[in-house]
Amino acid sequence: MPTYKGISSEAFRHPLDRQAELALRSLPGFDFVARKFVEFFVERPQLIYLMGNTIQVGPRQYSTIYQMFRECVRDLDIYPEPALFVEQNPLANSYALGQEHPYIVINTGVLDLLNEAEIRAVLAHELGHIKCGHTILIQMAIWAMSAASAIGDLTFGIGNFVTQGLIYAFYEWRRKAELSADRAALLVMDDLNPVMTSMMKVSGGSIKYANECSLQEFIRQSEEYQALDADGLNQIYKFLIYNGGRGTMLSHPFAVERIHYLRQWAESEEYQQIKRGNYQRATAAGAVNVEAQTAQNQEVETLRRQIEELQKEMDRIKRSKSE
Repeated sequence: MPTYKGISSEAFRHPLDRQAELALRSLPGFDFVARKFVEFFVERPQLIYLMGNTIQVGPRQYSTIYQMFRECVRDLDIYPEPALFVEQNPLANSYALGQEHPYIVINTGVLDLLNEAEIRAVLAHELGHIKCGHTILIQMAIWAMSAASAIGDLTFGIGNFVTQGLIYAFYEWRRKAELSADRAALLVMDDLNPVMTSMMKVSGGSIKYANECSLQEFIRQSEEYQALDADGLNQIYKFLIYNGGRGTMLSHPFAVERIHYLRQWAESEEYQQIKRGNYQRATAAGAVNVEAQTAQNQEVETLRRQIEELQKEMDRIKRSKSE
């Protein structure tokens, strides 16, 4: 497996992730929520829960998983090593969280469903979130939404600041952040297939009928999904589904979309250059690439306007239903 010594997350971060984060940070209410998050959020209870109710992976606990994990940590040049926990849960899922002490939780459903190469891809994906600094924003989004809906301005005073537009922006960013983490998995694996098969299996894989699932057919399904955009109405339906059209907003892009983006990047010159060792190195904390940021301002402003338009349209739909 390749090792990317000194690599910066900016070397592989998806531009849609970067643009969505900048748009999120520019919205009214974000700075207030960020300040309240730092003031009130306590990370320790969740770590205590994990220590008490899961298995912490180590040299003598899930040793095979731990060895794969350490290799992924090395390959993405992450320091210090995050904690890794296995939770008893049949749902094939995993996540990375934590502010001062990032950690990864992987469900037993993942370990039972996937082979070792696919598990490695999942671990690399979650480490990609940590490498990119996603965990703080993800934690902030979860905290802000739950605090606003549960107690509003009785305690934290954020009820009036977490607007629908800010919620849409948080979800839009979370979906785009997955594309960067997928790239991290591809860098570590240096092979598209296990990354894609892990997505396919988590979407609808079966242990009993695993031999009847075809990656090539799933890739074809991905291409057919993209072709749906030829009909403008399908684009509207996709948009609504992602943004609560089925009762809840989606935090992840569909697997067929993630495969589409990842296959494109695997064929890009950018990816080939990183594999050759020609990639952006980590710089001093607080360093800003002014040129890159300026070039993205127009795209960020466009995304911000789209979020505002979405909020207006959803408000209009709600009013029409109540009339």
